Amino acid sequence: QVQLVESGGGLVQAGGSLRLSCAASGSIFSINDMAWYRQAPGKLRGPVATITSGGSANYANSVKGRFTISRDNAKNTVYLQMNSLKPEDTAVYYCNAEVVTMTEKGRDERDYWGQGTRVTVSS
Repeated sequence: QVQLVESGGGLVQAGGSLRLSCAASGSIFSINDMAWYRQAPGKLRGPVATITSGGSANYANSVKGRFTISRDNAKNTVYLQMNSLKPEDTAVYYCNAEVVTMTEKGRDERDYWGQGTRVTVSS
């Protein structure tokens, strides 16, 4: 069993900052890409930022220059530093990880999701 647990969401004023964390636990062999997604009210879930195991990052245009994704491979943890927050960043933020486990049938690779953490930015 693999679990992803997010933390760090909350209420912040526009222009403020928050740092989200997501820790993966369980019978993990390795983790490939990790990512943050978000889902605003009435909208579909979409990618915010992704990071490879080697540390290469990509961002949605709407957050470039304001958000920074990073990871600690030793801790199986990914972070999202969010600066200069805007009301339109209000959403539930979900952590995603492509996790490799070793089972009786061999190597298993699949996506796991966290439960989500709510971020609310007031104007």
